[in-house]
Amino acid sequence: MAVAASAGGLSALTAFLSALPTDFPVPVVVVQHLHREAPSALAVILNRRCAIAVHEAVDGDRLVAATVFVAAPDRHLVVNPDATLSLTTSELVHFVRPSADVLFESAATSYGDRLLAVVLTGAGTDGAAGVRAVKSVGGYVLAQDEATSESFGRPAASIATHLVDKVLRLDKIGPAVVEWISHLEHAS
Repeated sequence: MAVAASAGGLSALTAFLSALPTDFPVPVVVVQHLHREAPSALAVILNRRCAIAVHEAVDGDRLVAATVFVAAPDRHLVVNPDATLSLTTSELVHFVRPSADVLFESAATSYGDRLLAVVLTGAGTDGAAGVRAVKSVGGYVLAQDEATSESFGRPAASIATHLVDKVLRLDKIGPAVVEWISHLEHAS
């Protein structure tokens, strides 16, 4: 599962990840826009607030279930077909690095119709092209609604593609993810 957040992301990620059980059966990869030149405590903070394990991604990490991998500052996070992660310093996308589009596009290539992408609060349009990539391979996309978003730019841009499967209140996204993953497992 791939998740993107920006402005208001710490609160949204805390609420969303807190809804996931400690034995969540898939890995979660998160891009949150961060200050490019400062170390990030995002993974540490989320790990303290959530039951599921949260780590800052390291180049070469192997994706494992029940673990959240958070992008490092100023690095694009790429999901590889061999279930590993790469961190890159390739050019900025929509003026940001890490980029939701880079994450979603790489995860779509690697996981196809088994990918669930979640677009949380944030400014700008980063993520909309990634949503198109996810849907082009048959993946599933959820977006946070305007009422519960601190900044609705990113979810709005994704919703404007007309490819988002469901637009939900923040408190409904975690349960919807658990249900979708459970359904996917039973269909396998």
